[in-house]
Amino acid sequence: MKRVYVDMVADLFHYGHVNFLRQASSHGEFLLVGIHADETVESYKRRPILSMEERIASVEGCKYVDEVVPNAPLEITREWIEKHNIDLIMHGDDVDPEVRDRWYKVPIEMGIYQSVGYTEGISTTELISRIKSADLG
Repeated sequence: MKRVYVDMVADLFHYGHVNFLRQASSHGEFLLVGIHADETVESYKRRPILSMEERIASVEGCKYVDEVVPNAPLEITREWIEKHNIDLIMHGDDVDPEVRDRWYKVPIEMGIYQSVGYTEGISTTELISRIKSADLG
């Protein structure tokens, strides 16, 4: 069974996330999703709005996902890959190449990294912007 791994924040879970997970799941028989801790996310962007538990529950509810692992590392190590029996690691193609090469150095060197097309027109940042500008009455 081919095990595919993706990592994500999954804040304000939306159809772009679902599309990403659908694409990733089509590359194997088992999709493992790592969710980054609040502190990890805060180290490179804003703190997530949803708690870790809420983000995990959202991702677990997606039909393309087989298992969710909390506190996923940003930099994927050989130990992480072996611990979770990962055959393929995928990430959206929207990540900066310098960041990609740092966080996914090991899987790239192992030849088990592949990018997935980013869903245009939706992002958590965009949703937050919409909420801020909405007339909520």
